[in-house]
Amino acid sequence: MLAALAFLLIHFMCILVSADQEFGFILNGFQSKNITLDGVAILTSNGLLELTNSTSQIGRAFYSNQINFKNNYSSKIGTKTPSVSSFSTTFVFAIVPEVSRLSAHGIVFVITPTKNLPNTPSYEYFGVFNSTNNENATNHVFAVELDTIQNNLFGDINFDHIGIDINGLNSTISRQAGYFDDTNKFRNLSLFSGQIMQLWVEYNGLEKQIDVTLAPVGIGKPQKSLLSLHYDLDPVINEEMYVGFSSTTGTIIFTSHYVLGWSFMLNGMPKELDLSKLPTLPRIGPKKKSSFLTIGLPLILAVALLLTFSGVFYYVRRKKKFAEVLEDWELEYGPHRFKYKDLYVATKGFDDKELLGIGGFGRVYRGVLPTSKIEVAVKKVSHESRQGMREFVAEIISIGRLRHRNIVQLLGYCRRRGELLLVYDYMPNGSLDRFLYNSPKIMLNWSQRFRVIKGVAAGLKYLHQDWDQVVIHRDVKASNVLLDIEMNGRLGDFGLARLYDHGTDTQTTHIVGTIGYLAPEHARTGKATTSTDVYSFGAFLLEVVCGRRPIDVREEILLVDHVSSLWNKGEILQAVDCKLGVDYVLEEVELVLKLGLLCSCADPDVRPSMQQVVQYLNGYEQLPELSDLGASQTGFTSGNDTVNVSTTSTQPYSVVESFLSSGR
Repeated sequence: MLAALAFLLIHFMCILVSADQEFGFILNGFQSKNITLDGVAILTSNGLLELTNSTSQIGRAFYSNQINFKNNYSSKIGTKTPSVSSFSTTFVFAIVPEVSRLSAHGIVFVITPTKNLPNTPSYEYFGVFNSTNNENATNHVFAVELDTIQNNLFGDINFDHIGIDINGLNSTISRQAGYFDDTNKFRNLSLFSGQIMQLWVEYNGLEKQIDVTLAPVGIGKPQKSLLSLHYDLDPVINEEMYVGFSSTTGTIIFTSHYVLGWSFMLNGMPKELDLSKLPTLPRIGPKKKSSFLTIGLPLILAVALLLTFSGVFYYVRRKKKFAEVLEDWELEYGPHRFKYKDLYVATKGFDDKELLGIGGFGRVYRGVLPTSKIEVAVKKVSHESRQGMREFVAEIISIGRLRHRNIVQLLGYCRRRGELLLVYDYMPNGSLDRFLYNSPKIMLNWSQRFRVIKGVAAGLKYLHQDWDQVVIHRDVKASNVLLDIEMNGRLGDFGLARLYDHGTDTQTTHIVGTIGYLAPEHARTGKATTSTDVYSFGAFLLEVVCGRRPIDVREEILLVDHVSSLWNKGEILQAVDCKLGVDYVLEEVELVLKLGLLCSCADPDVRPSMQQVVQYLNGYEQLPELSDLGASQTGFTSGNDTVNVSTTSTQPYSVVESFLSSGR
């Protein structure tokens, strides 16, 4: 207990003694009364310390008074052996070569017992040592070198480094000049770039730790040191020492070395230099003669005139480039209208590298909105007619209010010249048909396909029944089913969709859609209904299970006829995509194939609603049994009832897939 109290008492006394010995100075610019100069070193009229100039000489500058570096107490209990106190210093400097990218030697911050250092003609010793005393322990010199010459005699690492020197120029530790930024990344610096920099040197007398830090002026002291060395300076530094700078230039290549400000503290941290009060560096090179009136003014006027014309031309061209069609009636749709410029920037000018796909009535590009950084898919739709545009945009905005996890959200639109642009949520995995055809690298297994089927069915049910209005998609197919990041199916591309109120009848329109997905009655009457969407969904079901398109143009085969033929033969499993092998659930596959045939019935009254489809897929209701399928008549039985419907239909082999064909 007494030993512990004694230790605390001695430690407290050390702190008091250290505090009593605190000493420091700060020089925001230099004056002759506190600085002793030697060699070619001078103080300029604005307080700049110029150690060397464009001559082959040595320049030194020391704080005029000696500093007592040692106290009478050490960290060892019960002893009075003098030890070096903690000290720290910082200074702002610049090394300016006479010839760019060529430098001669550098600057040394030095702690030395005498100001009368050797005036050796060997300028490679920085004016501190010479060939006879270098690395001599009797020197009692501590120095930090800012070296811009690679001298093999001293084992220099390169021509641009910082080093800690003890009694000689063979650095105990050195490193490429630079600093660590806020992200802890190392940034190189060129000491002789003419750039103003700041250096910090710190010594912890208790821990015997030396730290050196460098940075461009103005950014503050980096958190991580450039050099860190554990070294006991007690044998090196005497009780009374001088602190200062020494510098030399070469015999052929000359360099000017400047110190702008200096702060030093014993037993404490140095006071911050006021960078705004530091002197400025002298002009580099001869002063240029003024020729403003004869050359400068006419040149400025000519350039200004040229810039004015260029600006006007650029403005007109840019305005024309991003010109949009905007009419009064569109003001009410403002929040849903995108600026063409934003979509142009988002897609990098609709670069082909951002192209996601090409469809029958537009190209789709990936984009990142410049302000929100949201990824979107932008579809460019060509249109040459203004007829029905207001109604069309109104429906687009209405569809933009759809919210369902299995529907790709339409974010808005933009009109420009002969183009209509539709903006959707971006789906990173693209369309479903990518995973069904053309030997994809990634193949969807049955579980994934079945989940996509149920998702699309839920989305269609929402459109037909659960939303404020009835939405008829009119183009349900694999290429319009997109996969999100979790491979969930989402129904997209509402460019052909139509809306009407619940309980009302649809209007006749032109025939739109895709061959193989068009219901027979749609081809005859032009009316699109929820039942025509169900027919398209039936073709989609068969497409996903079989891995084949609804129509094989080369073999002139309808997929629905092919599947129904296999059903009649009791071989319906032969219709399953061969890429699945046998890795599927038999009951689920049969259910989907039968449901695909049921939805593809020629008679719309026999097709189930999407609500029933969802019930069948989720196992809440049992699918009606299919009786023998004839070439032209199909029997579906449910209990004691049998319904005969035709599965074979003649579909038109001409399809209108653009907005122009979707009249009212």
